[in-house]
Amino acid sequence: MKNYLLSVMQPVGDPPAPEVLRKIGDNLEAFHRELREAGAWVFAGGLHGPESATVLRPGDGDVLITDGPYAEGKEMLGGICLVKAPDLDAALHWGRKAALATTLPIEVRPFMGDAD
Repeated sequence: MKNYLLSVMQPVGDPPAPEVLRKIGDNLEAFHRELREAGAWVFAGGLHGPESATVLRPGDGDVLITDGPYAEGKEMLGGICLVKAPDLDAALHWGRKAALATTLPIEVRPFMGDAD
């Protein structure tokens, strides 16, 4: 088994209306329940906006600490879901379900090595 990161790519800007967010929340609960029942669940969580980020950059033997995102963009990392899957096809299966639940693009990336 490998661990795969499902990254939720969220557009920068105002969030959807509360009723839309409620439906997405319900869909995510069902998706997470399905992951748990399949034994593929490792972890999932949403992130605050990029304005809440602190970036640490090494240089000249020290570390510079700055507020704000690492990079400006039209999309931000909005949340992550870590799943166990035997191969990329299985991870993409979960990624498809995540995309439908969140209504957002999902990036699927494998971790190096095998999961425990």
